[in-house]
Amino acid sequence: MYQLEEKTYFIYFIAIAVLILTFVIVLFWKKRKQKNFATKKLLDKLSPERSTFKPVLKILVVALGLSFLIIALVNPKMGTKLETLNREGVDVVFALDVSKSMLAEDIAPSRLAKSKQIIAKIIDNLGSDRIGIIIYAGNAYPLLPITTDQAAAKMFLQNANPNMVYSQGTAINEALRLAKTYYDNDEQTNRFLILISDGEDHTEENVTITNELTKEGIKIYTIGVGTIKGGPIPMKVGNSIGYKKDRKGETVITKMHDDILKQIAKEGNGKYLYGNDMTKTVDFVAKLLNNAEKKAFETKKFTDYKDQFQWFIGLGILFLILDLFLFNKKTKWIEKLNLFNEKTK
Repeated sequence: MYQLEEKTYFIYFIAIAVLILTFVIVLFWKKRKQKNFATKKLLDKLSPERSTFKPVLKILVVALGLSFLIIALVNPKMGTKLETLNREGVDVVFALDVSKSMLAEDIAPSRLAKSKQIIAKIIDNLGSDRIGIIIYAGNAYPLLPITTDQAAAKMFLQNANPNMVYSQGTAINEALRLAKTYYDNDEQTNRFLILISDGEDHTEENVTITNELTKEGIKIYTIGVGTIKGGPIPMKVGNSIGYKKDRKGETVITKMHDDILKQIAKEGNGKYLYGNDMTKTVDFVAKLLNNAEKKAFETKKFTDYKDQFQWFIGLGILFLILDLFLFNKKTKWIEKLNLFNEKTK
């Protein structure tokens, strides 16, 4: 396990990109000027030891040296000690609808973006609770198994999008069925499933599967995002953004159907929440989870990290010193091997 202490220093890689770009521009400028000055044969006679490969090698060595020094500034740390920690919390699984209807912008910035914001803010209010994330559209997929790593949960959440699910549609039953297998602690008495969707479902098995989850002690809370009025679904058409159309060429309007979400919440011993009021929704869920009875569990975590920056400083200095011994003229023994076709017959 590793940590990056100062990630902001990664911005210095922009300077290396500028350095390489400048080198390429100057290289092409030199070649053009040389062609105006003399032919290639004449240039080879005027500067017989001129190498076309060495300048490229030098810039790569310098770039590598600077890159290692930047990584040293970031200060990677390696975990060296794994400890078992005793924690208390509940198990919370988020089931996020990533179907294309969630791209509708009838609520700002979009249904999907609003859903991500809600989940992220709920995570920020959690204590030692374990988190899992499911994404679904026409099918359901595990995005993140049950874990105590809340930072990882937010990172995976940020990347969730409709392209991660090959089958489109909104099959809530698939998410419910997958959630049933998610809770791996049989002793956990408080299990919560928070399902976020616009409710545009096309299946009829939801109630049956909800009852199965309820029998296993899983409480289901649903959050609806979108409006009854609805909105079009943005789609990329060539290089521009258009809207999804039906077979008649008319713009498809997707509407939120909260009746399905209300029914699932009722059968799941939970509650339906209107996600458009984000503050109220987040406060309710945070209070619900914080007041729930916490169950003790064990988790393993790296607790001792050691700095590794010195290795990268060493490598960076090594490459920069190596650059001092590289000259733009040809290397005699390489010239004899003719590895880079620098000889002309």
